[in-house]
Amino acid sequence: METPKVNEAKQTELKKQPETPEKAAPEKNKKTVIIIGASSGIGYESALKLIGRNYHVVNISRTPCPLERVKNYAADITVGSTLEKALHAVAEKTQYFYALVYCAGFSMAAPIEYVNQKDYRYLFEVNFFGALRAIQSAVPFMKKKGGRIVLVSSMGGLLPVAFDSFYSSSKAALDMLAKSAAIELEPYNIRLTSVQPGGTSTSFTFKRKVYGDEDNGEYASRLNKATAALANIEQGGMSAGEVARTIADVLDMKKPPAQVQCGGKNKFYAVAQRLLPGNMSLYLNKKKYRQ
Repeated sequence: METPKVNEAKQTELKKQPETPEKAAPEKNKKTVIIIGASSGIGYESALKLIGRNYHVVNISRTPCPLERVKNYAADITVGSTLEKALHAVAEKTQYFYALVYCAGFSMAAPIEYVNQKDYRYLFEVNFFGALRAIQSAVPFMKKKGGRIVLVSSMGGLLPVAFDSFYSSSKAALDMLAKSAAIELEPYNIRLTSVQPGGTSTSFTFKRKVYGDEDNGEYASRLNKATAALANIEQGGMSAGEVARTIADVLDMKKPPAQVQCGGKNKFYAVAQRLLPGNMSLYLNKKKYRQ
């Protein structure tokens, strides 16, 4: 696989510290936001942004968020009911939380013909079923006063990623979950939004599970080209801070949309995808991933 072109400026994001708000709200008046997956990347930057906007931030993940002003609860989304137990513990401690932000994600590059069932089931457990379980656990505590739920999706749910079809499928499912749940929960003033970043420069690129040539058979060369192209798109793309700003803006809105793209370029791609003939859209997508 080719080495991705890393945007060095964007890789320094994790070194930043939260800015002190000009006029901090009293602790008891701060709204609580639970972020699932705030230990790094978009989740970490979201915690940073929300602290700066006077939110009280709680993180639920396997690895703790290093920010001092974030309260951590340990849970593994894929293991038993640890996620539900952590959410209930937060609810009991705070009595009420205003928002839930689901940032957990997993990606892998593998041919559909040869992929291991264990791998794609794990991917859906993290990307989709974890979000579903989080919503189910959070809603009972939010019904009385209302609140916000943000699911971090991807433009990959609108535009297919070559040889990362499982990721694209899981994000498309996540988008539809947000739209459907938004209808169901609107009477309780619980607003749901799926936020769709495009390529984003984080360590997520280097955590992707990529099948080796011996497992990919005749697809090996094409898979390597697609994965290298995707890595370069991500590392040359937007910063995690830009995505976090969109998430924070959504939480501040009175009536947020059910779906929002991050950045003008991705808004354009979303519109173009709807307007272009299907064959043309697929052709451009194949060129993008060097197929």
